[in-house]
Amino acid sequence: MERTRILEELAGRGTDTNAARCAEIAADLGLLRSDVLAVAGHPVPPELLPPVRDARVMREFAYRAGHCDHARMAALTDFIRSLPAPPPDPSPRPEPDRKVQAHPDAGPFAAVLDALIRHRGFGVPELPFMGLSLSTIRGSMLRFDRRDQHRWYRLANVAGPLGWRFEDVIAVAGEPPSERPRFTMHCHHLGQVYVAAIPLTTEQLVTAAQEADRLSRRPDQGAWRPVGQGFARECPDLAVEPDGSVRS
Repeated sequence: MERTRILEELAGRGTDTNAARCAEIAADLGLLRSDVLAVAGHPVPPELLPPVRDARVMREFAYRAGHCDHARMAALTDFIRSLPAPPPDPSPRPEPDRKVQAHPDAGPFAAVLDALIRHRGFGVPELPFMGLSLSTIRGSMLRFDRRDQHRWYRLANVAGPLGWRFEDVIAVAGEPPSERPRFTMHCHHLGQVYVAAIPLTTEQLVTAAQEADRLSRRPDQGAWRPVGQGFARECPDLAVEPDGSVRS
């Protein structure tokens, strides 16, 4: 498949692909330019990155968006895109450091995954629950990315919240295609909500979280708040197998 070949070569050849070609690839494949630059090992211009936001608010927004089904995710994405662009800062400050969480010895995909997380304004604690513990994401994916029997499951679960299709993730990760079933909570449509929210300020994230609650009609659970269980099995782009697994 041409798309897979392009991503495999981009991940394998790295900076042999210049930034201008990365922009073309991003447009052709419908990916963020910042993501494609990261896959190729290029620095990402600050203007493509999210503003610094309150991490607690980002976490609340991610949680609340995860309770929206596909129709409501589409409505939430439209709402986010309708919000006005924040006015430019007349006296911009230097871009603050964005903490890199990938271990330098973890392998190339760990660095890419770390970049994809940060490009959406997440740290690991702010990610929506996706069937993986924080220690698994930090340890098994960002510090020790090993090709063990669990890697397929881990990749399947991180793809959707990042707005990536699973086939694209395994191409970049160097994981061979397989007929193995995969079980996942969230599809790429939830990730598209988070992509739409990249330019939002903290105040706009609060507004977007309130709209997500209005759309999802999520009941107030008080101190105990179960996570959204995801809507991947209802995704129009995926097929559900009798065992509950999904396939593209």
